[in-house]
Amino acid sequence: MKEFPMIAKTFKGLEEVLAGELVAIGANNVQLERRAVSFTGDKRLLYRANMCLRTASRVLVPLITFKAKDADEVYEHVKQVDWAQYMTLQTGFQIDSTVYSETFRHSKYVTYRVKDAIADWWNEREGKRPNVRLSDPDLCLNVHIANEKVTLSLDSSGESLHKRGYRVANTEAPINEALAAGMLLMAGWKGETDFYDPMCGSGTLLIEAALIAQNIAPGIFRKGFAFERWKDFDKELFEDIYNDDSQEKPFTHHIYGSDASYYAVQAALKNIKAAGQQRCIDVRQIRLQEIKRESKEPALVMVNPPYGERLAQDKDVLRLYADMGTVFKHQFTGATAWVISSNEDALKCIGLKPSKKIKLMNGELECLFNQYELFSGERKAFVANKKTNHQQTNGHGRNPHKRI
Repeated sequence: MKEFPMIAKTFKGLEEVLAGELVAIGANNVQLERRAVSFTGDKRLLYRANMCLRTASRVLVPLITFKAKDADEVYEHVKQVDWAQYMTLQTGFQIDSTVYSETFRHSKYVTYRVKDAIADWWNEREGKRPNVRLSDPDLCLNVHIANEKVTLSLDSSGESLHKRGYRVANTEAPINEALAAGMLLMAGWKGETDFYDPMCGSGTLLIEAALIAQNIAPGIFRKGFAFERWKDFDKELFEDIYNDDSQEKPFTHHIYGSDASYYAVQAALKNIKAAGQQRCIDVRQIRLQEIKRESKEPALVMVNPPYGERLAQDKDVLRLYADMGTVFKHQFTGATAWVISSNEDALKCIGLKPSKKIKLMNGELECLFNQYELFSGERKAFVANKKTNHQQTNGHGRNPHKRI
């Protein structure tokens, strides 16, 4: 099959993770872009990208790229496209515009001019105009403008890929599924230990952890993709990809979630059931301060706590983070914890020194995603022991029992 260029859109901070995912599914010419990754591949890869990418929001297929100084120039270029290749007069279409430019100040006007160009193209040939359809369109188009560079693309995804299809219940401000998956992949989660989320909300981190651990494609739950309505849609090829579970694997550990809120726990249970993950996820209602963990085995802990961003010094929020630090230290010895928050004052109240700090965006909020190594005893001894183990693993330390 013929290769062609594609662009996978993502959220700020997840570009490198997405690039790694693309390489893993066989993409070629992978290049980091602004909140996106460009690559090449064939139609099979296009379908697989939509099915398998955990950190992408949509997959675009560029039609034309050009330079323009105003919306009228955009109109002229768009009108040069042979639209009969991609649609008919009966095709209802939708246009989404993203503009990063001082020259183009109104993305809505750009949208109108692109719509006019397509409608006029058809009107000049058939004497009729196709319809714009804002809900449930047959064809989704994307216009991206950076300064004077314009790219017009087919949107193969339709509804954002972060909307997996398993979320049937919500809590206040649930974390984006693609961000949750990106955080897990950044943390190195592969399902090789137990996983804990002691403030699980509606269960997004729990479900994404389960899907990654079993290598279940996140697109399996969706009702459909935009490419299924394209003129060149290969139904047999897509069904082959959709029904292929050969890459899935068993998960021999367990995932634990808890929350102080009864309503959050009920929402999580509904979503876990919708995702078919009841077997490997347990959720219960319990306050953070009451959590007890008997095991000292390695585990991954990940938390998206309340940020209290409007009340930076809110005593309840600061106390919650302090309690989280106490629970980490005394109940999760031997584990690695990760916390995302926009509240730096609250993060300091955890009382543990982060071993990593990663900048991420959660919606419009700039956040820190901090890693904490939860060891027993003195930090100096832990760091020295870790360094020694690293040297021996990499051949820099001499093993007295190994023959050289």
